[in-house]
Amino acid sequence: MGKILEKPVTVINAELCKGCGICIEECPTKVLKFHEKFNTKGYHYAYYTGDGCTGCGVCFYACPEPGAVTVYKKGYELSGGEKL
Repeated sequence: MGKILEKPVTVINAELCKGCGICIEECPTKVLKFHEKFNTKGYHYAYYTGDGCTGCGVCFYACPEPGAVTVYKKGYELSGGEKL
């Protein structure tokens, strides 16, 4: 049995993020920001600031890059393979 999340978490895959900023603009709680570092493709990637996600999924649906954004809802059971 894995760990059960007590609050929602948004995970951005830095290597898949192309730095368009749509997820940041659309986030209703404004918990996503651009990282000061670059990914290997030369983009400032988005990241979750670590607190305040409601699990709404707007960032996931707004992102044009498949697989770049994952939202884990409160109560989700981590299997161990997820990168949080």
